[in-house]
Amino acid sequence: MAEDTSGKNRGLFWVAIVGVSLITILVGLNIYLLLRDNADTASVAVEQQDAPDRSDNPIFVRIDPFTVNLQGDQLANRLLYVGISLQVGNDETRDFLLEHMPQVRSRLLILHSVQSPAGLATLEGKENLVQGILNTLSEPMSNKQPQLLIDDVLFTEFIVQ
Repeated sequence: MAEDTSGKNRGLFWVAIVGVSLITILVGLNIYLLLRDNADTASVAVEQQDAPDRSDNPIFVRIDPFTVNLQGDQLANRLLYVGISLQVGNDETRDFLLEHMPQVRSRLLILHSVQSPAGLATLEGKENLVQGILNTLSEPMSNKQPQLLIDDVLFTEFIVQ
């Protein structure tokens, strides 16, 4: 009697097809992931080339203290006396800010003069002022302005009267 092996052959044939398909899918997935990682690495490398160099040591730009009238009630004049130092990331930022100090001071005077005494009395108000200073100084001051790296705003003097 002859045995019918066509059923066994068919089963092996389908196992082989499934195995080849799985291997093909895994190879394709690996190639996709490798190409995507290379593209991400290349974009990070380009971003790092465009980013200005950071100094290893902290650099501070001192802004002379100034006094402004605060917004408030019409009957009472309130004053803010504030001294500020900016922590910057590189010498290029420091040199640019020192060169454009009249513009920097003008922007800061305007920003501080619209503050309310009640707002400045709280920690949240001071933190909002720091964010306002960072936003104000992020606006371009000249056509050939380098990327400014301002890391922190430090109050060296702060009196609300």
